[in-house]
Amino acid sequence: MIKGRAWCFGDNVDTDVIIPGKYLRTKDMSLLAQHVLEGLDPHFASKIEKGDVIIAGRNFGCGSSREQAAIALKEAGVAVVVAKSFARIFYRNAINIGLPLIEADVVCQEGEIVEVDLAKGTVYVNDRKVKGTKIPDFLMDILRDGGLVAHRRKEKEKIR
Repeated sequence: MIKGRAWCFGDNVDTDVIIPGKYLRTKDMSLLAQHVLEGLDPHFASKIEKGDVIIAGRNFGCGSSREQAAIALKEAGVAVVVAKSFARIFYRNAINIGLPLIEADVVCQEGEIVEVDLAKGTVYVNDRKVKGTKIPDFLMDILRDGGLVAHRRKEKEKIR
């Protein structure tokens, strides 16, 4: 179960506003975190806390295929992104780096406490329960292991 404070965004949040292109050449993940979502809120990075939750509308992560968008969110402390739908490449990039996602039609106010049960595909906001799309078991395994690279290392160790 993931529990955190909600940050609310609308539809079509693209990777260019998640992390602007001018930061894509850095290898410093903390720099990505310092500029996360500045295209929508220039002060977002200074307000978010570890364990917070992004709530969004349709097509979250659309735009370019930059993996840095998912990395910036995770490095900034986002515990999970809940959206009505995700751009396919962003969804896979997030799973690959170990950032949990769930598709659910959640309506809440910014700052409300949200609980997400990834295993069941359920989101709770106050006394409201929203059934979302359950993440397939093979993707849950990747998330539990911390991302695709860590998962493949773990799989390789099992063979030895």
